[in-house]
Amino acid sequence: MRLLRQISFLKTVLLHSVTAFGGPGHFGMMMKTFVERRKDITADELMEYVSFCQMLPGASSTQTITLIGYKKGGVILAVLTLLVWIAPACIVMSALSFLVVAIGTENLQNSFFQFIQPMAIGFLVFAAVRAFKISVNNQITQIIMVVSITVTYVLFKTPWIFPVLIIFGGIATNFSSKRIPEEEVIRPRHIRWTNIWLFVLIFIIAGLLSESARKENWEHRKAYNLFENFYRFGSFVFGGGDVLIPMILDQYVARPTDAKFVDSKQKIITINRDELLTGAGMVRAIPGPIFAIASYTGGIALKDQGKDMQLLGSLIGTIAIFLPSALLVLFFFPVWQYFKKYVVVYRALEGINAVVVGLMIAATFYLLKDVSIMSFNRISFLNISVIVATFLVLNFTRIPAPVVVLFCLLLGWIF
Repeated sequence: MRLLRQISFLKTVLLHSVTAFGGPGHFGMMMKTFVERRKDITADELMEYVSFCQMLPGASSTQTITLIGYKKGGVILAVLTLLVWIAPACIVMSALSFLVVAIGTENLQNSFFQFIQPMAIGFLVFAAVRAFKISVNNQITQIIMVVSITVTYVLFKTPWIFPVLIIFGGIATNFSSKRIPEEEVIRPRHIRWTNIWLFVLIFIIAGLLSESARKENWEHRKAYNLFENFYRFGSFVFGGGDVLIPMILDQYVARPTDAKFVDSKQKIITINRDELLTGAGMVRAIPGPIFAIASYTGGIALKDQGKDMQLLGSLIGTIAIFLPSALLVLFFFPVWQYFKKYVVVYRALEGINAVVVGLMIAATFYLLKDVSIMSFNRISFLNISVIVATFLVLNFTRIPAPVVVLFCLLLGWIF
């Protein structure tokens, strides 16, 4: 019966999943939908969730919305939230793998989505402004934010930069004795180790099966290899889709052309570069998590083994890439809730939140590099207009985020 009361929430998650474009822009839509409109969580809670998820490997947007579900209804609702959130994008990307095989990459068009990236930048600007008002309110947080913007922009595709900056921010704000939480008796808490042990166990078993399948040339060895590859990616990738996609390119395009793999080409997964880049482009043009690229890649990886195996490949890619994110966030968040009551952790939160603001601002500048805004033509004028209008609508009106998305799609269709 408790879950029945959450139907409205899950419907909102589904609507969010089919309208949330743009990776980093997801935070802005969450702020608008789950904080301002529905009031499922507070702005401070959302900032905490985002900050916490930035410290973990995996899909940060997915982990954040999973935590919103966890806060609303515990583990079961968190899992349902995760499934509802990833389903539309993963289904579309799985179908795309069949489409690419059927008609070829040269026939795919995505001009319909040409104003989605400027819109996503507008969402990100909105989120950064709101987060700035909440988290940057003294000199040390201002310094942390500026350093984070600079370093992140220069080293945006470097996987380790995000956790390093998070640690730096947490340490920096611990040099002050002014920010101390209210005194509270911290009782010892029993930690449930199930999720973390399950995470490690799956990692070990996947590695052993993948290696055995490769060495002994099992009939469906590529399926085992595929699961291990994506589970490993989901376990170690920091920085979201911008880091995941280069890892996939290295694994399935670059490595198979390396001389040391020539003798074993039949035993490793090889994907055509153009096919993979088509998926990498399309995943940015649809709503939902960029990690849904795994659904597409899994299908393409097993396409030569028949449609059933191609469908299995999409399913394997989906499960393997998101499972580590879910296990890690649902294990570490209760532990984080306990430890953040300590003074050292409480002070660290201030610096961590400032780093997150810096990351969002740097992401805004980084995304602007790929959008035409300085060409002084019709498209650049429209791009600037979409960015500014998106921010103004979100900041000063009650127009729902999906309406903004639909308008930008219509604009792309017209032009």
